[in-house]
Amino acid sequence: MTNDRLCAFDWRAGVLTPGPCFCADRDGMDAFARFVDGATGARAYLVADLVEEDFARCLLPHVRGRAGRNLVERRLSHAYRDTPLRHADIQDRDSEGRHDDHVLFSALTNAAMVQPWVALMEQNQVPLAGLYSAAHLSAQLVRRMGIAQDHLLLIAEEGGGLRQSYFQGPYLKFSRLTVLAAHDDVVEATASETAKMQQFLTSTRLLGRGEMLHVVVLSPVERVPALEQRCEDDPELAFHFIDIDSACARLKLAGDVDTAEQLLLGLLGRDAPDSQYPPGAAGRFYQLWRARLALNCASGAIAFAGALWLLGSAWGGVRDGREATRLSAEAAQLDARYRAIMASLPPTPARSANMKAAVQLDALLAATAPAPAPLVALVSRSLERAPAIRLLALDWQVQQPLIAQPGQDAGLFKQSDAAIEPIPASVVGLPGAPVQVLRIDGEVEFGPSDYRAILDSVNQFALDMARNPGVAVHIVEAPVDVRQSVKLSGKTDSGDAASARPRFAINIRWKP
Repeated sequence: MTNDRLCAFDWRAGVLTPGPCFCADRDGMDAFARFVDGATGARAYLVADLVEEDFARCLLPHVRGRAGRNLVERRLSHAYRDTPLRHADIQDRDSEGRHDDHVLFSALTNAAMVQPWVALMEQNQVPLAGLYSAAHLSAQLVRRMGIAQDHLLLIAEEGGGLRQSYFQGPYLKFSRLTVLAAHDDVVEATASETAKMQQFLTSTRLLGRGEMLHVVVLSPVERVPALEQRCEDDPELAFHFIDIDSACARLKLAGDVDTAEQLLLGLLGRDAPDSQYPPGAAGRFYQLWRARLALNCASGAIAFAGALWLLGSAWGGVRDGREATRLSAEAAQLDARYRAIMASLPPTPARSANMKAAVQLDALLAATAPAPAPLVALVSRSLERAPAIRLLALDWQVQQPLIAQPGQDAGLFKQSDAAIEPIPASVVGLPGAPVQVLRIDGEVEFGPSDYRAILDSVNQFALDMARNPGVAVHIVEAPVDVRQSVKLSGKTDSGDAASARPRFAINIRWKP
């Protein structure tokens, strides 16, 4: 976009193709509205190459985060309060003192030249990805071509006129656009504008006296000999001429690139930075386009994952079917072999099904039938912590959980003297483990008169056993009867130490 027209270019598959141009009048606006009608699926990048672009350098304290952004925004709005199209570029920092930030403020001071084109894009819902400045894009051109110098003046003929941009290293410091009339000589204008720019940079102290200014001129190849003849070097000025074809080869741009503005557009199409000037309300359609693209990509990824899962499931079904067929054939072969082997065996008194059931029942009983070893192991661990207790006898029984018949003992399982009764399934651990009862008869190896230690030793052993899960302990006979209803008798001093050892009896009930 220049002061008097807007030209459209198409970027497709890495190739830039020129399109129609529209004048900045009513007819041109109507033609542009028809041009963008229905172009909602294409992204738009608007590059402004206007005379009404101002640049200002500023030193700001180095502040990070939201406070730093607010500081820059306040200074920027104070410097350009009459236009919303403003931009701040934080470039580098001072090497001394407070290390302040070097910030370049820029703005399109005449927003009325931009807003009609943007309004037409918004009206036709064109996704406007960004609003850019040709001067700021030239900084990208300097970095990509590797022509940065301490003091560099880049001159290029663009659609708006003769653009002169001054750089210190890779950073843009100032830019101006000189409008050329149809009869102006570009070669003569280049030489005269270079002299004016050198004088301006010296007067504003951007360029010190005696410092070398490198001037890089981008022009078509047929104009380079005339520029070399007209522009001569001096002690403070060095010219470098780069033709468009060489620059295009250095930047690896495809297609027919004829002007410097097409170089900038090619770089923008290949690697577009963030929008330099705010696109306003028209930018929301670009956000909607990005959201739509993200949803489409997510839907495609889900569909691809679903297709992979479906293929995997189908292949798994086919594989399982083949495996089932193989197993069925193998089972049929084994069944045939089994029948052949059974036919060759002599007849047996018991059927094979009964023998198989007997073997399975034997294995089940071996795994579930109660045994004294686990309960005796619990007693052994408690005895290790009670060294004064010595065992005299152990009586282990399995408690029958069934309701006893009249005339039978409802406690422990016993065999009848008349006949051997069938063993209930609950006694052998079917369906659940039965209750086991262990009677412990023992004595305490303490001094005959140390009754407190004797009682404490037995009580501690009983409490230690009761801490095990599912264990209930009952002291049947204490080593010393301390009940109030019993009369104490005997002597505290006995000649026979073995007969004086107090004895006790404990019942331990365990539900595994």
